[in-house]
Parts: sequence; structure tokens; C-alpha cells
Amino acid sequence: MEGFSSKAPELKVFTLPTCSSCHVAKQIALEVARKLGLAYREIDMNTREGLEEGKAHHVMSVPSIALNDEVIVIGRLLSKEKLEEEVQKRLAKWHARALSERTAQTKQES
Repeated sequence: MEGFSSKAPELKVFTLPTCSSCHVAKQIALEVARKLGLAYREIDMNTREGLEEGKAHHVMSVPSIALNDEVIVIGRLLSKEKLEEEVQKRLAKWHARALSERTAQTKQES
């Protein structure tokens, strides 16, 4: 399933130490993650590991935010309300898809 795995959803914020708006992006993402009960992780693109993960997500500018493997925004800030709305849309889509797959699987087993 695209962007979703069996592990808890994780909100990732891609940052750089020199990014002037990354502090705000991290604060907004952390608040949204806490409110929605999501895991939260900051990824420093100034490290080898962070750069590799950024490349895997096609993130080349900061701040950027992803939910699991699905990138929500690249290189700009979103308001707290807009980020929460975007995260909730994706979670609803993933849950609906998972329910549909379980229902189809149950029908096949019957």
C-alpha cells in the first residue's frame, strides 16, 4: 500500500541547520503529530543518512514534510491547520484502502 505500512504512521520533517523556516515547520509538524497520535521524526539533510532519505523521497529542498513515504509538502511551510487537514486526508485514504483490502480478502476466503 503506497505510503503506508503496518507500523504506526510517522510524520517526517526534512530540515537543514541553515534553514530559516525549518524551526517553525518542526514545531507545526510536532504539534500535528502529537494531536493525531503519530510518530514524529526530524531528518537532518546535512547528514549522509538524512540526504539519502531525502533523495529516496525526492526531497531536494527544505523544509519538507512526509507522512511515512508520501511527501505532503516540499520546500515550503504549511499552516498547522493545512498540515493537519492533509495528514487526515491521507490517513482516511489509507484506512479506507486497508478496510477494502481486508473485505476483499475475507470474501475470497469464504
